[in-house]
Amino acid sequence: MKVIITGATGMVGEGVLLECLENSAVTKVLMVNRKPSPIKHSKLEELIVSDFMKLEQHAEALKGYDACFYCAGISSIGMNEADYTHITYDTTLAFAQTLVLVNPDMVFTFVSGGHTDSTEKGKIMWARVKGRTENALQKLPFKAEYNFRPGFMKPFKEQKNVKRVLKIIIPLFPIFFPKSSLTMKQVGQAMINAVKKGYPKSILEIEDIRELAK
Repeated sequence: MKVIITGATGMVGEGVLLECLENSAVTKVLMVNRKPSPIKHSKLEELIVSDFMKLEQHAEALKGYDACFYCAGISSIGMNEADYTHITYDTTLAFAQTLVLVNPDMVFTFVSGGHTDSTEKGKIMWARVKGRTENALQKLPFKAEYNFRPGFMKPFKEQKNVKRVLKIIIPLFPIFFPKSSLTMKQVGQAMINAVKKGYPKSILEIEDIRELAK
């Protein structure tokens, strides 16, 4: 399969990218980044897009892909709802709407978060916005669309884009919170398997991701 990955300069995207590069089911990977990545590989290509809201300008380079693993995102800490909505909802939807036009048979996977609010009416701002984003993505005419809600994720040893504090804390979570923990390898494998064999749910919680990764 040929896949597009966003957010490869962040922890989740980098982890999914590394799994795709290792996995024999993936033959080509296109990183869509705002800034260059130092990662090089024989089946890896990179497309620099400074503004994801204007992705249609690069439509030709995006044709012929089977899946998009949308791992780009930002923390809501210190952000107001309008700014967070622009990045999380507006930008993601604009990106997905362009992709579905050029690759209608594509499987689109969005990395959301645990406790995302599907009602869009809860008190937690980021959860409302993520829920609104999930709901809107599910309405697009992709071959399939999945929303991943992982918990704590243990990165690959070779990952570079991991905050120092997380490197200290993350190894403890599988010990103390095994039901809330995944590895980046499991997340990447589950995304690949969603394309290969599908899954009966469009919203995947931790247990679903763990099951799909098998």
